[in-house]
Amino acid sequence: MLFLKARTNSPRALGRHAFCFERVSTVSETVIRVDDEVATFVNVFDVDPSRQQELIEILKEGTEKVMRNRPGFVSVNLLASADGTRVVNYAQWRSLDDVKATMADPEAQKFAKRTAEIAKPAPHPYEVVATYHA
Repeated sequence: MLFLKARTNSPRALGRHAFCFERVSTVSETVIRVDDEVATFVNVFDVDPSRQQELIEILKEGTEKVMRNRPGFVSVNLLASADGTRVVNYAQWRSLDDVKATMADPEAQKFAKRTAEIAKPAPHPYEVVATYHA
């Protein structure tokens, strides 16, 4: 979502039909919908409970330093199981090509290697087939 604000409040300064806007911010958040135009990529990690937090920190660092700066990035959500044995990385990208390009990026591969050293990853692309709301 893109928010815009007028650079001036004066109609005279803008002219009768002229509009001048500046970019305020871009907001991107996870939205889960059937037939959405995003690629969903989920990686479920099995991890020893004593290393769950370490894995989460590596995933957060990789997202901050690499993933969120890659073309096509939409969002990442990290979920930790209550028993400490799993971490789920739920990511959305503009396309599967963006996912593939990111997986081929040497910087992303460094983080993937670090996570694989302490956990067992199971990454796969997914398709949203149903959503339900209260």
